[in-house]
Amino acid sequence: MALVRTRRERTVDYWPGFVDALSTLILGIIFLLTVFAVMQFFLTQEMSGKDTALTRLNAQIAQLNELLALERTGKANLESLLTTFRSNLAATEAERDRYKSQAEGVGSGAAGAQGRVNELTQALESEKGVTARALAQVELLNQQIEALRRQLTALEGALEASEKRDKESQTRITDLGQRLNTALAQRVQELSRYRSDFFGRLRNILGDRPDIRIVGDRFVFQSEVFFDPGQNALRPEGRAELDKLVTVLDELIKQIPPDIAWVLRVDGHTDVRPIASAQFPSNWELSAARAIAVVQYLMTRGIPPQRLVAAGFGEFQPLDPAQTDDAYRRNRRIELKLTER
Repeated sequence: MALVRTRRERTVDYWPGFVDALSTLILGIIFLLTVFAVMQFFLTQEMSGKDTALTRLNAQIAQLNELLALERTGKANLESLLTTFRSNLAATEAERDRYKSQAEGVGSGAAGAQGRVNELTQALESEKGVTARALAQVELLNQQIEALRRQLTALEGALEASEKRDKESQTRITDLGQRLNTALAQRVQELSRYRSDFFGRLRNILGDRPDIRIVGDRFVFQSEVFFDPGQNALRPEGRAELDKLVTVLDELIKQIPPDIAWVLRVDGHTDVRPIASAQFPSNWELSAARAIAVVQYLMTRGIPPQRLVAAGFGEFQPLDPAQTDDAYRRNRRIELKLTER
């Protein structure tokens, strides 16, 4: 330990420069996220307004279609009535002409026939008046239908323009999302490269030990490496292992670019047997307390707190579901994972 402290005192203090770089990274990320959130807000507001306008235009078009259908029905009824009037007019004219012919042939009896002719003539004039009014009403309906058609055409044009603007907005949102996903994917790939390097160096330092192994993208330490049974106080042997981890982390912090948002997540796990002690009412509290103890020790060794995360999972994520002592031992563990924030 004295040799480690002597080496650390002789090394150049890079901590202020690292803090400045990290602060610049955080401010840059916050700025990008703020710009994206503002753009999302305005695009959402614009799309919401367009949806309201589209709904209103569709309602107006539906109303105009109903009015147009009613006008067409009324026109059809008037045209049918006009046809009836014309048939009656033709029949009346034919009857009038027949009576005129009879009046001319009868001679002295023409007076009675002439009276009938006069009645038919009056009826004919009345029919002509009704027909003229019907024709005028049909013409008025034609004008109203034409006006409705023009209004419907204008509304359809406005609807098409609104739909075009909506498609353009959707295209802009999709493009922005794709660019953001591409940027995030690049950051994840870079972090994966540093994670592999971190695990490789840590494996070389820790060596081949049965109580320390790699599972997927995590380093898994058996809880007995750090803690006594049912306790959350770090053992001296556990602090020594964490000192090795600090050596690798110090080198990694200098290598990872400041614009990559990464953290070292410390996960605490217990076996399925409940603890139920005065200090820890459940396995949740024990697992969380152990993860926090590891994080706090790493902080005392100079690891930035913004690069550390503690999480407790209790007994609910076992590696081995068997109910044996060996399975219980494997499930009691501390996991370290280098991941994005």
